[in-house]
Amino acid sequence: MATLRQLEYLVTVVDTGSFTRAAEQLHVTQPALSHQVRALEKAVGGPLLERLPRAVRLTPMGRAVLPHARAALAEAERLHTVARRTAGLEEGELEVAAVYSVSLGILPPVLRAWRRRHPGVRIRLREYPHADRLQAAMAAGRADVAIGPAPNDWEGPIRELGVEEFAVVLPGDDPLADSPTGAVALARLADRAWVHYAPDNGLADLLDRVAARAGFHPRAAIRAEQTSAAPLLAAAGLGPALVPANIIPPHFDGAVLRPDPPIRRTLTAYTRTRPDSLTVAFADLLAEQAKVNPPGLPGAGTAGGTEREGCGG
Repeated sequence: MATLRQLEYLVTVVDTGSFTRAAEQLHVTQPALSHQVRALEKAVGGPLLERLPRAVRLTPMGRAVLPHARAALAEAERLHTVARRTAGLEEGELEVAAVYSVSLGILPPVLRAWRRRHPGVRIRLREYPHADRLQAAMAAGRADVAIGPAPNDWEGPIRELGVEEFAVVLPGDDPLADSPTGAVALARLADRAWVHYAPDNGLADLLDRVAARAGFHPRAAIRAEQTSAAPLLAAAGLGPALVPANIIPPHFDGAVLRPDPPIRRTLTAYTRTRPDSLTVAFADLLAEQAKVNPPGLPGAGTAGGTEREGCGG
C-alpha cells in the first residue's frame, strides 16, 4: 500500500522536475528517493515516472495518480491542522478558494473582519476563473471552503450566501447612460462590440448565454483576462461590459445600468466533507458579512423577469 511519504516524494519530483532537486528539497539521498518511488510504483502496479536526459515526465498512469496523491497529502495536512485546533491552539491556516469576482467583490470585507476576530489564523486564497475549475479544485482537496456559484452534483455541505446582481457598464457619456429607469435591454446593445472575457473565464460563458437569449452573439472588442479590468475598459469606451455589480470600485466614473430583465446568480460557500469548527466559523462570517448585493444598483431587488445564471469569473 502506498504511504504518505511515497506520495510526497512523487509530488516533489513532479513539482521540481528532477530527482536531484527533489532529494535536495526533501533532505534525503537520491538513492533513497528513487527507492521510495520504485516502491510506490510497485504498490500501484506500474511506472509513474519516465526519466528523460534532462527532465522527468509523468507516464499516463502517473498523470492519473498525481491528483489523488496531491489530495491525500492535502487531507493529511488538514488532519494535523484539525488536531492542533482541537487541542486549543489559536493558530493555523485556512485555505479559501473563490472565483475571481468573489475575491474582488464580497471577500475583502469578510477577510478584514476575520483578521480582527482570528488574528492568529492565516488565510490562503486560491482564485479560479471558472466555477467548474473551482469545483474541481475543491474535489481534489486544494481548499477548506469554496465560494462561488452553486456547484453541480455536490455531496458536501452547501450554504447560500445571497443573490448577486449583474450590471451593464458603459462610458459616462454614452447615449444610453441617462436611461430614466436606470436599466437597459441587452438587445439595444446587440450592434456594439463588447468588452468580453477570456474564454476560460466563466463570465465569457455567461455573457454569451444571456446575449443569445436576447437574440444576438456579442462581438468582442477586447477580451479581459482579469474580471476586474472589464468595468474599467467599458468606462474607457471600448464597449459595454456585463459585470458583477459588487466588483465596481467606489467613485466609478462610468455609467452603471441594470440589465432588463435583471441577471442574477446565487453565490454559495461549500466544503468537501463535514467541516471543522474553524471552517464553520468562516462560513458563518461569510453569511453575516458578505455584501452580495451592492447598495444603489438601479432596480436591484426586483423579482420580475430575472435571469438566473451560474458559471464563474
